[in-house]
Amino acid sequence: MALPVETFFLHSDAQGTLQAQIQQMVAQGILSGRFQRGEKLPSTRKLAIHLGVSRITVTIAYTELLANDYLTSRGRSGYFVSENAPVPPAFDPGPRGPDGVDWTRAIGQRFSGGDTPRKPPDWARYRFPFIYGQADPTLFDHANWRLSALQALGQRDFTSLTTDYYDQDDPQLVEFIARHTLPRRGINARPEQILITLGAQNALWLTAQVLLTQRRSAVLEDPSYHALRDILRQSRCHVTPVRVDRDGLPPTAIPPGTDVIFTTPSHQCPTTATMTMARRHALLDRARAMDALIVEDDYEFEMSFLKPPSPALKSLDADGRVIYVGSFSKSLFPGLRLGYLVGSEPFIREARALRASVLRHPPGHIQRTAAYFLSLGHYDAQIRRMGRAFHDRRRVMEQAIADTGLRIAGQGAYGGSSFWMRAPDHVDTDRLAERLRAKSVLIEPGRAFFDGEDRPKNYYRIAYSSIPSARIAEGVALIAEAVRSAV
Repeated sequence: MALPVETFFLHSDAQGTLQAQIQQMVAQGILSGRFQRGEKLPSTRKLAIHLGVSRITVTIAYTELLANDYLTSRGRSGYFVSENAPVPPAFDPGPRGPDGVDWTRAIGQRFSGGDTPRKPPDWARYRFPFIYGQADPTLFDHANWRLSALQALGQRDFTSLTTDYYDQDDPQLVEFIARHTLPRRGINARPEQILITLGAQNALWLTAQVLLTQRRSAVLEDPSYHALRDILRQSRCHVTPVRVDRDGLPPTAIPPGTDVIFTTPSHQCPTTATMTMARRHALLDRARAMDALIVEDDYEFEMSFLKPPSPALKSLDADGRVIYVGSFSKSLFPGLRLGYLVGSEPFIREARALRASVLRHPPGHIQRTAAYFLSLGHYDAQIRRMGRAFHDRRRVMEQAIADTGLRIAGQGAYGGSSFWMRAPDHVDTDRLAERLRAKSVLIEPGRAFFDGEDRPKNYYRIAYSSIPSARIAEGVALIAEAVRSAV
């Protein structure tokens, strides 16, 4: 690989002759690790023109580096970093000194330090990854996704690949969502009422930014999706957590004066509870009485493999007060970062403008690839394949839990991909998770899902979306053993 000549420059305050400066510049590049062994340096002519010096000056500098074994010459091919060049240090030298900025004063608003935990990036190397929300490579249709991506790269789709849509989206993807995806949830929407987002989390952030201010109040479920809680805290609105029960969010517990209600009625996160039809109507009535808006996160509706899912809350809405959030992350793969918002045109117009000011639009090639994958039937085939696999894994896990005496706190009646578990009151599942890691078992501690200072410490989530059926029983037995021995 040839090093671009643009990476070479002389400092205006450098000391010594031009020849020494060039020699030092190349040597520092090698010692810092920026220039790797075997990489080709610019020719003496190109570097001389780029630096505005004579060619003989560069030639002499290269000759000195050649003599010191920093460089090697290969006939007429030019100069290369020598295989015998000094090895760069195995540490990042970082900046030369501390910043001259007092960042405790300079930062006006903090976004770090929230509740959202970090999942192990190397989760796939664990033998028992009961981890939620990661893609199982054995269930993903690599071949047809690759073909869809290649089709989207073709000359016919050059415009969708290269165009700056500004605040618009791929019309093929929007049309598929409007004509195929939403009707399955009982929702009718025009393209003007749909906005493509970078996943459900981006959709929730856009929604919070558009609807909430420091003077407005929001209700969220407790426990709930920890990233949503972080988003609402960052918006500086008044946040009221409402404890869920076996049917999800109880409308009667929503305080007067609430402006926006965030809920996950199909599969409550993380308890997996499904809101009954009677409660859905009661929630709509409660919101109407308070003139509040409802944000419905329908993040896992495709995973209703036990029986058909209940109609979306949005499909029951006659006032336009429900904003619907959908995602392809759980059904395809989380790295896709593709979701969508559905709402009344005035809301979508503002969300579209905000999105355009932050990131314009999700990449056109990703949108068109997804549009082909969906419209050619590959998506439906994958959902059926995942449903069969999840159904089998759920059955195996349910039996293993019963055999080991673990306690289920919540299990979706329609399907889903996880169980919400409760350990004895004295068990701290953060510590439990650490001990299980040493045995190649991953679970999700439940503390981060709850709000407040005195959060329950004995809940945890185990998912079956990323672990084969054959390993589930052994992994659950290890969890049960760790729970029994916890003190």
